Amino acid sequence: MRRFLSLALLCCLLLGISFAGQAQTDTASRTTNDTAALELLEALDVESYAAKGEAITAILQSDDERARDWLQALLDGRLQRTEDGRFVLVLENRGRDWPVADVLTGEALGEMSRRDLERIGINNNLRNQLRSAIAVVDLYSPNVERRRTSAERLLGEVDGELVPTLDDLIEQEEDEQVRYRLTQAVAIYRAEAGEMAGVEALDGSLHPRSRVALSRAANSDDPVVANAAAASLAGIEQQLKINRGLETLYFGLSLGSVLVLAAIGLAITFGVMGVINMAHGELMMLGAYTTWAMQQLLPGQPGLALILSIPAGFMVAALAGVAIERGVIQFLKGRPLETLLATFGISLILQQLVRTVISPLNRTVITPEWMSGSLVVNDALSLTLNRMYVLGFALVVFAGLMLIMRRTRLGLEVRAVTQNRAMARSMGIRATRVDIMTFALGSGVAGLAGVALSQLTNVGPNLGQNYIIDSFMVVVFGGVGNLWGTLVAGLSLGVINQVLEPWAGAVLAKIIVLVFIILFIQKRPRGLFPQKGRAAEG
Repeated sequence: MRRFLSLALLCCLLLGISFAGQAQTDTASRTTNDTAALELLEALDVESYAAKGEAITAILQSDDERARDWLQALLDGRLQRTEDGRFVLVLENRGRDWPVADVLTGEALGEMSRRDLERIGINNNLRNQLRSAIAVVDLYSPNVERRRTSAERLLGEVDGELVPTLDDLIEQEEDEQVRYRLTQAVAIYRAEAGEMAGVEALDGSLHPRSRVALSRAANSDDPVVANAAAASLAGIEQQLKINRGLETLYFGLSLGSVLVLAAIGLAITFGVMGVINMAHGELMMLGAYTTWAMQQLLPGQPGLALILSIPAGFMVAALAGVAIERGVIQFLKGRPLETLLATFGISLILQQLVRTVISPLNRTVITPEWMSGSLVVNDALSLTLNRMYVLGFALVVFAGLMLIMRRTRLGLEVRAVTQNRAMARSMGIRATRVDIMTFALGSGVAGLAGVALSQLTNVGPNLGQNYIIDSFMVVVFGGVGNLWGTLVAGLSLGVINQVLEPWAGAVLAKIIVLVFIILFIQKRPRGLFPQKGRAAEG
């Protein structure tokens, strides 16, 4: 038993000596690393900017895992030194006292007065060198998004020393997007240096930095390189025109989808009841404010609030529409001028009511993360997601209304009343009930238009006024009461506006569109898709 205890004690003693030796080795290694790191940082704290540039290169080549943080802190002005010569990282430079951390260990050191700290100064050349250095460091990151961002930063920033490194990285890189950007970055350097290989590699590239490089290559003393660069630029310019045309078409369709949403409810009420509802824009405003109110009820959840705003906006605007129809319009049937004036008065009342109850100032509706950003097609064309969603939403609403009008009893009765109100009454259709339901449906769709508009612009009391005239133009141009006409007219006018605005201006473009519609109506008084039926002939 004694021998066993003695043997166990001896083993423990040997293990303790081993761990102590390992700890001493780790401590010594850490001390050596920290000493080397301090020497690298000391080289930055000099007067000569050229020497600082050499120190930045040394840090980059040191393989120290903290190198990126040091370089980023130096670029941001957060790498500073205390009065006793200690290097620290400023965590937040606000107020008089700044929280700082040890540059080697990252350990928080509390707060220090900014007067006790001295920033390590850099100039613009060093800033460019730091950005390139950080980008190169990030190219070795396992994070794909960081490598993509890094490769993007290197476009136009590559020098001769980086080319061999980037060539090696291109061969090792697995992500196609990173590899493409790195190849592009090297090609830009070579094209600017007048190399034919760089010009050939940039042929067809739509990135602005590529075009700059090709423009410089087009002024090369080598006629072969200059001609090749000029030919590439000519081909790229043609592609840019096509992309600009596609972008104009996209923005025109997105604007047209807003006009469709704004006008489609008006087309129903105008076609069935013959009512010129000047308060239609304010019903859109109510839908937009409903979206804002839902986000106030559900803070931090803009996506859920937006989804819930779709039925809520429809109901709020529909109920407001029923109140307008029952309170005013039913007493003014057959008197369109008086209806116009009365609904105009209602629009002013609703605007002032919102100003009094909520605020006269615009309100911002938060766009959900899944609607933010854009879909990048290529370097010259990107499609914003919020407009894409609005376009899709407009088509869904249109399809829903078509199903209601074609597949439901309400739709059958609405079409009957639209074509011949007297005949519909004689067949037992209660036209008054149809009027109420139709006005509620049209008003609800206006509320949906407001929900969509809240994702494109600020919400304010005057929101609806910007679309009411355009809505009437869409209805008249497409054909009163015809949903297909409203769709085609809305999208067409949206595209026409976008095509005219760049060279005519926003105001003159609207005037040209208005004149065009007036002339068109002279030839086709019933619009693109006239109503069918006996009443339509009269």
